[in-house]
Amino acid sequence: MFKNKSNIIWAVVIGGVIVGGFWWINYTKTAPNIYDSFAQCLGDKGAKFYGTFWCPYCNKQKAMFGSSAHRLPYVECSTADRKNQLPVCRDKNITGYPTWEFADGSRENGVVELKKLAEKTGCELPAKQ
Repeated sequence: MFKNKSNIIWAVVIGGVIVGGFWWINYTKTAPNIYDSFAQCLGDKGAKFYGTFWCPYCNKQKAMFGSSAHRLPYVECSTADRKNQLPVCRDKNITGYPTWEFADGSRENGVVELKKLAEKTGCELPAKQ
């Protein structure tokens, strides 16, 4: 299979890089992020983030949370074909994305700064590290 020692070494190196790459991808998805508890708290305090998978502003809002974005109280509003709004958002009269709705019934439209989300919910915003 391998004709000489250098081919074996290259096969081991390439295999190690592939295994290491898979480990790194998995680690970065599951590693704790400073915004984990903040994102979780937003939902615990009754906030909801309405958006669509195709909305660049929604994606910018999610990016502000890094790997903690999956902890956000996110509600998808778009059908898979991007042509219609799902009933959960239509019933709430969501007309733009992103829309944040808070426990007191107030709303903020567009990308909302983390400090403002903290003020609206009482959630503690972690200090940047």
